[in-house]
Amino acid sequence: MATSLADRIDALLPQTQCEQCGFHGCRPYAEAIARGEAGINQCPPGGAEGIRRLSALLGRPALPLDPGHGVEKPRMLARIVEADCIGCTKCIQACPVDAIVGAAKVMHTVIADDCTGCELCVPACPVDCIVLEPMPAVQVESLAHADKARTHFQRREARLARERIQQEAELAARKAQVGTAVSDNPVLAALARAKAKQQETRS
Repeated sequence: MATSLADRIDALLPQTQCEQCGFHGCRPYAEAIARGEAGINQCPPGGAEGIRRLSALLGRPALPLDPGHGVEKPRMLARIVEADCIGCTKCIQACPVDAIVGAAKVMHTVIADDCTGCELCVPACPVDCIVLEPMPAVQVESLAHADKARTHFQRREARLARERIQQEAELAARKAQVGTAVSDNPVLAALARAKAKQQETRS
């Protein structure tokens, strides 16, 4: 199967899914680069080496990292100070690769092997119980780790999309039930007509 330009660009990105590039994850950024709508110097986790690789692939000048998107620094792992965790689940909702496990009002923990170092969980925590520690170099440089992060991100996005569709379907069903109840009840139907007429008069 032939790989697209976006696929080849995405393969060079660190898969942190940190959104510092200005896009919702590495893949959308790769697609924007492929379309010529984004620079190759918008990824702080990829840093100068990432820019060099993208430059070689695309034949574009290796520009310095755009400071508007952040600064290059060592990748970090998130760790939850479990004694301080209140189980609010905000970090779970913020993690783009489902690397945090736990439940409401239950202590959470970070799966270190799955953490990409995106740091999105840090500002999400209302009690500042998440600390950052250096990510092992073997994890930073591992293509397998990047591939796994990409897969986890894609699975999470697919799950969230399914949940949105289900919520919309449930909402539509509830609205339909209310509409049926109104049409079956003469008093409610009259009130609904009066309300609609009132809204028409105001508009």
